[in-house]
Amino acid sequence: MKIIIIGCGRVGAGLAKLLSDQKHDVTIVDSDPASFERLGKAFKGRKVIGIGFDRQALIDAGIERADALAAVTASDEANAVAARMARNEFKVPKVAARIYDPRKAEIYRRLGLQTISPVALGITRMAELLSFSHLGVKEGIGTGEVNCVDVDIPELLDNHKVSDLTVPGEINVMAITRRGKTFLAQPQTLFEEGDVVHLAVLAQSQDRLRAMLGN
Repeated sequence: MKIIIIGCGRVGAGLAKLLSDQKHDVTIVDSDPASFERLGKAFKGRKVIGIGFDRQALIDAGIERADALAAVTASDEANAVAARMARNEFKVPKVAARIYDPRKAEIYRRLGLQTISPVALGITRMAELLSFSHLGVKEGIGTGEVNCVDVDIPELLDNHKVSDLTVPGEINVMAITRRGKTFLAQPQTLFEEGDVVHLAVLAQSQDRLRAMLGN
């Protein structure tokens, strides 16, 4: 894939190096030439000096042929403008913007822009670690409204059906790891002692899950 990254701060540089190591064609754009030092000598992608929402800078970066663009500068507004230009004007298939302010992130999301809000994700994850660590919360999906949760099946659910641990719209069993192998769960699948169950759970329904597990 041809990927453009706007902003060569710590996140932008780290993302650029990771994607380049994965053999993607990466171009990174930043107005400060010194920022490219974060990439190190091993970086094989292109570097373009310019403002990320400047049309000519984007063209110089090859946006007309880009498969994806990530805007990760320190400015919410600059990220939103660059991402919307990429999506609306240049029709880049995959576009994402980092937006620090959760309220702005929600507004841009309603406008159809894919956003990542580190603040919202950090708040949600910290609350999970403090309140629900025994549930084995792995990660939040989207802005944290849904969590991926791993649980060891308690004795009271041994030989019960997957459907017994399912609440439509709130708690869904996605997969089961049994004796070192993971498989997709079906409603009639029976739990066995030693199972690790992988669930998708609404953040607001984790108390309900805890009660169903007997905790």
